[in-house]
Amino acid sequence: MDPQQIKAALGSGLLSFPVTPFDDEDRFAPDAYKAHVEWLSGFDAPVLFAAGGTGEFFSLAPQEIPAIVSAAKEVAGKTAIVSGCGYGTAIATQIARDVEKAGADGILLLPHYLIDAPQEGLYRHVKAVCDATGMGVMVYNRDNAVLQPDTLARLCDECPNLVGFKDGTGDIGLVRHITAKMGDRLIYLGGMPTAELFAEAYLGAGFTTYSSAVFNFAPALANRFYAALRAGDRATCESILNSFFYPFMALRSRRKGYAVSAIKSGVRQVGFAAGPVRAPLDDLTPEEEDILKALIEAHS
Repeated sequence: MDPQQIKAALGSGLLSFPVTPFDDEDRFAPDAYKAHVEWLSGFDAPVLFAAGGTGEFFSLAPQEIPAIVSAAKEVAGKTAIVSGCGYGTAIATQIARDVEKAGADGILLLPHYLIDAPQEGLYRHVKAVCDATGMGVMVYNRDNAVLQPDTLARLCDECPNLVGFKDGTGDIGLVRHITAKMGDRLIYLGGMPTAELFAEAYLGAGFTTYSSAVFNFAPALANRFYAALRAGDRATCESILNSFFYPFMALRSRRKGYAVSAIKSGVRQVGFAAGPVRAPLDDLTPEEEDILKALIEAHS
């Protein structure tokens, strides 16, 4: 896809990030991954993000990422595949080039590694990545990589392939400033952990969609919530929030890293060989696995 095509795809429906399965020796398990991605592509999600945050991008070696993208592309059919990208500028630009060769339809630029940076440095980092590829690029505002409106506008002026903005700050004032300033120059994607909890607020700020981690193991439920949100069916949204998402949030909040670990547990519980999470994360306890299993079964 060219940048405008992936922009259109990103804005056309609910999105998700498949988990990355590992085998007993902590290696990427391509067959298990392809089985899961093929299943997900049968549901209503126009774009899947390979090696994204829920896909444990932060625990992957850069050389593993093209193989993950390639595996996803083999089975995704008409579903577009956007690759995770990140770390320092030199590594990020190389990842961008490598995943483009592997067939990615675009990239999501996750925060750079470790250190806080000034706006000029963030500008140079994002521009270097955009310049390294012909694919559409989406930036992820969160943690130590928070672009301010003027910086983002400057990048949009100079980088025609910068097509998307994902927010994980939860700062509604900032994101509304950005949507007001940039208008339809970008597509806007909610990116808070368990994004459904924030979807109504982000919709009011000009965000038309979000990435659903829960789609990994409950795609029909995730699509039902998204359809109700876009239809303005607040009663259905509240019903699903109260019966599923708030209990899930309570489980997810028990330990750091469970925003990923709980998703991977859910994938295993619906029959896919996702394997464990990689260090530095840890898996749910057996008791917590049982809690999640009951929650999934109640909404199947």
